[in-house]
Amino acid sequence: MPKISKAPDYQTVITTFEMTPGTCQDLLDALTDAYHQFISKQPGFVGAGLHVNDAQTRIANYSQWKRREDFQAMLRTDEMRERNRVIATLCKSFEPVMYDVFETFD
Repeated sequence: MPKISKAPDYQTVITTFEMTPGTCQDLLDALTDAYHQFISKQPGFVGAGLHVNDAQTRIANYSQWKRREDFQAMLRTDEMRERNRVIATLCKSFEPVMYDVFETFD
């Protein structure tokens, strides 16, 4: 389970995907499978969540890793490179960006 915290304990990655409503469910299925079968089993993985807008034209993925190098190593694996090629066919674009948590509010 991701935990939003200012503590520098984790690397936060937010990935946004742009797609059509017609491919939204297929993309969600591909991402869900990637997390269940591969990503969640990688060293340094902490947690993640998938968020979908009402129009089904955007997915936001929030993930946390113990270190930025853990996330980068996962992206460089042959399996994730192949999965990302498939994911790229299901969306107009996607962009993972690493962030530091600036502030949180309760």
